Amino acid sequence: MLLSNKEAIRQVVNWWHGLQPDPERKQLGDRATLARLRRCATVTEALFEPQTQALVHKCGAKKDSELSRLALVAAVLAHVRANKTGACMARLIGPSDTSDSATALCKPVRFRRLLDMETYDDCLRSFRRLVVMAGEPLDVADLARSVIMWPREDTWDDLAGDQVRRQWVYNYWNAGIPENSSEKHN
Repeated sequence: MLLSNKEAIRQVVNWWHGLQPDPERKQLGDRATLARLRRCATVTEALFEPQTQALVHKCGAKKDSELSRLALVAAVLAHVRANKTGACMARLIGPSDTSDSATALCKPVRFRRLLDMETYDDCLRSFRRLVVMAGEPLDVADLARSVIMWPREDTWDDLAGDQVRRQWVYNYWNAGIPENSSEKHN
């Protein structure tokens, strides 16, 4: 199973929505699970949560790295309170004025350290901080896709992770989306 595929991300988003209380739809959510996931200090602790295991089964994960990545995303998404499509976290934490990095919620030095994160547990701590720092509704699908691909641990080919990290750099600095060099220009 490829965790970066659209179906897996859709399953993650549906799982997250199922845990969120929604008074308008009279959906109680699962506040207890969210609280336990927020308290998990490691990805291994998050794996012990029954709802994390439910997510693993929904996504059809089999490999150790897939299980760890889903536990990571579960523990990070437990901190996201509201979904807003297009609310890219990298842009929200980046400088509002690219000529003044002091306006960034996440200072460039800390952002650079995030780019170098390798282990699941390091990513867990960093992404949790970022969600709290952003303090706004986030695009759950975009965040899930990024968090799943971010850790370098257990990867033999990190091309997809590097692409995600580069996109975050572009978004952080509000540099736009680079053109695909393989496209033909007219």
